[in-house]
Formats: sequence, structure tokens, C-alpha cells
Amino acid sequence: MTTLAAGIDTGDTAWLLAATALVLLMTPGLALFYGGMVRSKSVLNMLMMSFVSIALVTVVWLIAGYSLSFGDDTGAGLIGGLGHIGMAGIGPGSVQGSVPTLLFATFQLTFAIVTAALISGAIADRARFGAWLVFVPLWTLLVYVPVAHWVWGPGGWIVADLKALDFAGGMPVEICSGASGLALCLVLGPRLGFRKDAMRPHNMPMVVMGAGLLWFGWFGFNAGSALGANGLAAAAFLNTLAAGCTGLLGWLFVEQRRDGHPTTLGAASGAVGGLVAITPACGSVGLVGALVVGLAAGVLCSYAVGWKFKLNYDDSLDVVGVHLVGGIVGTLLIGLFATSAMTGGPEGLLYGGGFGQLGRQAVGVVAVGVYAFAVTYGIGKAIDRLTGFRVEEEHEYQGLDLTVHAESAYDHGVLGHGSPLSASATQKVKP
Repeated sequence: MTTLAAGIDTGDTAWLLAATALVLLMTPGLALFYGGMVRSKSVLNMLMMSFVSIALVTVVWLIAGYSLSFGDDTGAGLIGGLGHIGMAGIGPGSVQGSVPTLLFATFQLTFAIVTAALISGAIADRARFGAWLVFVPLWTLLVYVPVAHWVWGPGGWIVADLKALDFAGGMPVEICSGASGLALCLVLGPRLGFRKDAMRPHNMPMVVMGAGLLWFGWFGFNAGSALGANGLAAAAFLNTLAAGCTGLLGWLFVEQRRDGHPTTLGAASGAVGGLVAITPACGSVGLVGALVVGLAAGVLCSYAVGWKFKLNYDDSLDVVGVHLVGGIVGTLLIGLFATSAMTGGPEGLLYGGGFGQLGRQAVGVVAVGVYAFAVTYGIGKAIDRLTGFRVEEEHEYQGLDLTVHAESAYDHGVLGHGSPLSASATQKVKP
């Protein structure tokens, strides 16, 4: 019989085990969400970009990512130390707060996984799979890991010196992925036919299923960040539900007013936008604040997804419009709606806290956004020059499922791309 390590709370541990599984489920959910949004000729490639991120990020995190993110600060607030390389010194008896350190490290790993996978939506339909396999580990170490340390790590400059608030990942997850997605789509350039051809989602039920799994997993993402089965987790849970609902309604309101019809894609995107925005704020704002945060994100993100056509950048699946903009909205609104009942101290402007917290949030947003964009752009350019990041035009035209993976999601996809069967069928029917 194993003796329980001193300091470990079984209730907190049980909740964090469940939350970790929920957050891991978000990456397959994202795969379905993104997979349904692309055209049928590249759906498997989209699924693969998410699923392979699970494997790549896990290996990087266990070797060095966790130590550099959550190890003792090296002194400048920029990066953790090397004391836990290969998870050295962390065993079943190690404790982080009231949960096993191994569990805490795994929980944080699931955040890193989904963040890397999010970026793939910005470059859907045109990225070389081999280049993606190189990009993900490099990006995780050079972008996600430092920012995670700044915001959550012991001695990180954003949490310790700037004192900006970010409960569950507005800066390391949403702003990082959105700014990085923008950088990569600029490196690769627009898809063939961008602004000319209709590039509608090929499977809306898949999109809605993916959005539903994301929403389900998001409860672990946000409420799990309380690291315990307590009142703060309950408040974050309710705030997450509320913001997702008002995000959905806000997006539909804009569509009805602007286009004359609410859409299924708009409902799914609006819910995700609200969830994105409440991620940094769910542990800092009350219920009223959560409702406003979600609504603001639903409205603003629904307009932001159209910027790519005006500014001529091809963010294929609206990573910039939803995750970057939603992350900025949620992180900044902490400066307005933070309440001491949730934070235990700092308050936002509307609760008597002045402009100080809003200014700190803004500095964090700018620092993380600029850093993620600049480093990602550099990584993308380097890979593009060394190996090429974009597929050949012929492969892009035919679709990445057949040309890269030699598979097709649907039988008609095979029949429509010059298979032997389609050729023989053509020979039988002559004019």
C-alpha cells in the first residue's frame, strides 16, 4: 500500500487529474473544429497537424520545457533554470501546492500542446507537414516556454515585477498563438485562390462537434487553473460557461444585423471567442464581468475575422481574429472588471482600482504579442529558407490529404483525384 506524500490533498488531486484529461481532450476537439472548417481535400492533414502536436510537444516538455518554464528563475525573470531537465528531481513524492508535482507538470503540458496546435489554423491548406514537424518543437522552446515562465513561472517578470493578471492563459496561450499565427501566415503567403475562390467549411457538423468538445475541455482549462477543488474553481467554471454563452449570442447578433442571417459557423466561432476572452479573466472578474467579457469578444471577434480581406493576410481559420483579438480583449478587460473578491487584492478601474491594473495588462499584452510575432516570424523564415515551409502549387491544388498522406477522408475525395477507379469509370461512359 502506497503512503500518501505529505501535503497532497486527495480532493484537489482528483479534480486536477480530471481537469488535465479535459484539457488534453481540447486538442482532438480542435482537430475536429479545424478539420470541419477546411475543404474536404485537406481535412486529414488538418487533423494530423493537431494530433502530431501532442507527441512533439510532450517530448519537448518532458526533456526541457517544464524545467525552463517552471524551474527556479535564473535571475532576470526571463527563463527558468535547468534543474529539472528530463524531469530530474521530480518523483511521486514531490508536491506543488496541494497536488503532486508530476500532475502539475502534466496539466501545464496540456496547455502547451493545444497552444501549438492552435497555430496550425492560420496556415491550413498550404504548409509542408515536414516543416510543421520542425516548427512545433522549436516554437515550443523559443516562444511558449519563455512566455509561460514570464506569466506563471516563479520569478517571471510579468507575474512578479509587472504584476499583470492572467489566470488561465490569455497571454501564453491565446495571444501567443494568435500573434504566432499571424507571423506564419505572412511567411507562407495566401492560399491559391484567396479572395477569389469560395473556401467554405466542408463539414459543419464536425465544426460544431469540435466546438462542443473545446467548450467541454475549457472547464478543465479554466477551472483547473485554480489547482484545487475550491470556490475559486467553481467561480472560474461558472464564468467560463457564462462568457461562452454571451460570446455566442454577440456573434450571432452581429451576423443578423450585418448579413441578415445567423450562421452555425458564427455560433461555434462566437462561443470559442467568448471562451478565449474569459480564459485570462475567469479568476479575476465576477459574473457580471464574465458576461461582458464574453459579449465584447463575440462582437469584436466577429468583425475582426474580416480584417484579413482588408489587410490581405490569409489567416485561413481565423486564429488572429478569434484567438489574438479575443485574448487581447479578455486580458485588457481584467483592468476594468477585476474585483478583490476574486483576486484577493487588485481591482479594476470600474471597481475603484484606478488605471494602474489596466496599464499593467496593456504592457503584458504588447510585450507578449511582439515577442511571439517576432520570434515566430524568425523561426518560420529560417525553416522556409532551409527546407521550404509551403507545399508545391500542384500539391496545394490537389489537396494535402492525397499528396502528403496518401489518404482521403471521403470516398468521393479519392474518386475525384484521378484514381484508377475513376479512370476506368470514365472509359465506360463515352459520348
